[in-house]
Amino acid sequence: MGPNKKWVQIGIFAIVLIIGVFTIITNLSASDSKKYPQTGDKAPNFSLVGLDGKTHELSDYKGKPVLINFWGTFCPPCKEEMPALQKQYDKWSKEGVVFLEVNVDKNKVTVQSFMDQYKLNMPVLLDAKEVVRKQYGVMDYPTTFFIGTDGKVSIKKIGQMTETFIDESIAKLVNKS
Repeated sequence: MGPNKKWVQIGIFAIVLIIGVFTIITNLSASDSKKYPQTGDKAPNFSLVGLDGKTHELSDYKGKPVLINFWGTFCPPCKEEMPALQKQYDKWSKEGVVFLEVNVDKNKVTVQSFMDQYKLNMPVLLDAKEVVRKQYGVMDYPTTFFIGTDGKVSIKKIGQMTETFIDESIAKLVNKS
């Protein structure tokens, strides 16, 4: 049985090698078809219900600068940047800049309590099923997209932002239009 054992081993090795190559090729082609928006790309449209009970669609804000911030109440950096976002919302919303705070928590009551506790009044959209988070390829929180009046991603920022960064980034969007 010695010579047959060698052929069995070679056959198993060949099958494992073929499966490995197939897996690599499948993963490479999947990453090409699953392109997430980056700087310069058109921001994908989406539709989410807000804490206000209304449906908000990104296309509703066509021609306006938009800040889309993905966050969760479970995220310490998200909590820390909220006061800065609120101050910039108070400043820039009067200038026509749209703020869409996309929350990924599962519980609407938790989100509303958070907003009340920190005295925040920015529009919050609920993405409990994380459909939009996946559409935008968001893996870390917070992640913010600054969308220009042309509908393209001007800046993509992963991680906590300072008030100065938010202000300067929005100023760039407003000055481009």
